[in-house]
Amino acid sequence: MQLNMQSKKIGIIGAGAWGTGMAQALARGGHDVQIWAMEQEVTDSINKKHENSRYLPGYELSKNLTASVNINEVASDKEFLIFASPSLYLASTIAKIVDVPTIADGSTCIGVLTKGFVPSDDGPRLVIETMESVLPSSYTNNLVYISGPSHAEEVAMGKLTGLIAASENPKNSIRFREVMKVPGLMVFSSLDVIGVQICAAAKNVVAVVFGCLDAVAEQSDALGDNSESLLLAAGLNEIQTLGFAMGATHAETFTSIAGVGDLDVTCRSKYGRNRRFGHDIINKNIIAPYKDIDDLIAHVKDIGYLPEGAIACKYVYQIAMEKDLKLPICKGLYRILNKEEKPLDFLMQILR
Repeated sequence: MQLNMQSKKIGIIGAGAWGTGMAQALARGGHDVQIWAMEQEVTDSINKKHENSRYLPGYELSKNLTASVNINEVASDKEFLIFASPSLYLASTIAKIVDVPTIADGSTCIGVLTKGFVPSDDGPRLVIETMESVLPSSYTNNLVYISGPSHAEEVAMGKLTGLIAASENPKNSIRFREVMKVPGLMVFSSLDVIGVQICAAAKNVVAVVFGCLDAVAEQSDALGDNSESLLLAAGLNEIQTLGFAMGATHAETFTSIAGVGDLDVTCRSKYGRNRRFGHDIINKNIIAPYKDIDDLIAHVKDIGYLPEGAIACKYVYQIAMEKDLKLPICKGLYRILNKEEKPLDFLMQILR
């Protein structure tokens, strides 16, 4: 595969594992990439050691990938800007760059990697909806949501990864598809912006339950690969139910890499933080210190890694109750995290 010969100036907002992995893929493809990190130590590590030793240790980064703690510098004069901030902090992060001239005039093409729901006074909101409420009006219906089965570690290594670029503006979807035509990435377009977002958020909830089941299966002869596939298929059905209730437009979204593909890798991969969290619920009783799901979310940084599914679970539950949706897996995880039900009791109930 040849390197991209038309180098673009790209900014990445968020130097976590996923933001860094994507930044490295684009830099490997020949683009001039600058990434924003909150921590000076992360910036120094990327610029001096060419490694994000805090969030993606052990992976060498290209020299044309640089970092800065100045978010306005990273957002300024970029042809493409990609947000990779955690959902909890997305709105406040965007607010910091709305006055950047190339954002204010709408000339920068904006995409987002963030997965999950965003809390608001009016209830949980989707990522694109949140971004459009903060960005200049010229970005309404023009943002691009990027998702798919894509662990940061493998993206950083250049292992072949498929992604979906979803936008209500097909031209912007194609623009991102073209700029991301780099070694290791294969990008497809979609018009189902809501469906792709729901897949990206809800699969993390299922993956936590999958991790719980995996941990129990290690100690029980009654559970195995068949049991896990049963849970995965049932989880996909719940994601589709939620997606259509929220306004998804294409059934094939859920059978694409955005749906079943991302769900499968999140549940089964050794890199999955949500699967790890489910494992830790069973083997380490990791949720013991927290009195309920709100307490867990408030202290989620104490866990040492970010299980997005624990946060998304609260919002999936709220939507399910509001819309009277039958989502036994997602609702069951909520009861576990809210200390209303014991994990083993729930698993035994749902699999019988």
